[in-house]
Amino acid sequence: MAPKRPEGAGAFPKPVESVAPDVPDPARLYAALDLGTNSCRMLIAQPKGNQFHVVDSFSKAVQLGTGLEASGRLNRSSMARTVQALRICRRKLEKHQVKSMRLVATEACRRATNAGHFIAHVKRETGLDLEIIEPEEEARLAVISCAPLVSTRTEQLLVVDIGGGSTELVWIDVSALDPRDRPRAIMRLRRGFSAQGSPFPAARVVDWISVPLGVATLREQFDDVEDDAARFALMSWFFEENLIDFKPYASEQAREGFQIIGTSGTVTTVAASHLGLRRYDRNKVDGLRMSSDQIDKVIRSYLAMGPTGRRNDPRIGRDRHALIMSGAAILQALLRSWPTDQLSVADRGLREGLLYAQMAADGALEDGPF
Repeated sequence: MAPKRPEGAGAFPKPVESVAPDVPDPARLYAALDLGTNSCRMLIAQPKGNQFHVVDSFSKAVQLGTGLEASGRLNRSSMARTVQALRICRRKLEKHQVKSMRLVATEACRRATNAGHFIAHVKRETGLDLEIIEPEEEARLAVISCAPLVSTRTEQLLVVDIGGGSTELVWIDVSALDPRDRPRAIMRLRRGFSAQGSPFPAARVVDWISVPLGVATLREQFDDVEDDAARFALMSWFFEENLIDFKPYASEQAREGFQIIGTSGTVTTVAASHLGLRRYDRNKVDGLRMSSDQIDKVIRSYLAMGPTGRRNDPRIGRDRHALIMSGAAILQALLRSWPTDQLSVADRGLREGLLYAQMAADGALEDGPF
C-alpha cells in the first residue's frame, strides 16, 4: 500500500501531565481515547492554566489489528478483547461523570473492511461513540503535543509518531522565526498546518506523510523470516523504501539546527532501556535526549538478547517484547536517513493533542506565555 500524503492539514496542541486535585469538578473534565492497531489508551484530565492535570488513565495492549495485514478484516477475538477494554474505559468515564470527550480510532479501523460493523458493535456493547480519524489529523495532533520539546536552536524539525499500524512524519521549518518563538510557533499550528488567520508567525510545514507501516503491521510483513537479525534488517530497509515520496528524504539536510522528536512506545521503551529502568518513570523519559550512538547500542543489545531475552527483559515489558524490533527497525531507518546525532524522546502524543484541542475549543485554557 502506498503511503498517504495529503496536501495540507489542520492542527491542535499539547500539555504536560501531573496529579490532579482529589475531587475534580466533573463539569471541567475532558477525556481522550486513542484506539490504535495495538493499544487502547485513555486519559481523563482537567484544564489548569495553559496545561492540564490528569485525573485518571487507562492503557491496555488489545492487539486489535492482529491478522489485519493478511485478511483485511478485524477478527472476532481481537474485537472481543478491545470491547472488554472499552468497557473499563466506559466505567471510568461514568465514575468521573465526564461529559466532554473525544474517542478516536486510527489505522486498524481505517483499513479494516468490517470497521463499520465493529464501530456499531462497540456502540451497542459499551455505549461509546468511536470516531475514525484521518492520517492528517493524527499527524497534526502528534506534532502539537510535542511542541514543549522543541529547542530554541532548532531550525528544521522532524516529528515522528510510530504507531501500531502506521507511522506519521511531519517536517517543519522554523528557521525564519525568532529562536525564542520557535516552540510557541509549533503550538500555533493548532489552527491548521498553514496557520492562516493568525496575527503571529507560525511554523511552516514543509511536508508530511503517513506510512501504512507501524510496529504491528511491519512485523506481520516479515513474520515468515525466521532469523531474528535478518528480519530486523529487512524491516528497516523496507520501511526506508516507503519514504521515497517524502520531500525531505530526497534532499540534503544540514546537520546543524536539525532536531528529531520521536513519540511512541518504541521510543520511550528504548529510552527506558538506555536508562536501565526496571520500573517505567515518565518523568525520567519524557524530554530525554539520546544520541544516535546510545540508541544504536540499545538496539544492538536487543538483537544480542534474541526473542527469549527480550521477552524476559523487564525494561521492555511483556506487552511490547514481540513488537520492539519492528519499532526499532523504523527508528534505525529514520536515523540512517537524516543527519542527526540526537533524538528527543516524547512520552506524549495523540491523547494529549485530543485533550488540548477540546480544551482550547472551549476556551478552557489560558493564553499565557508558553
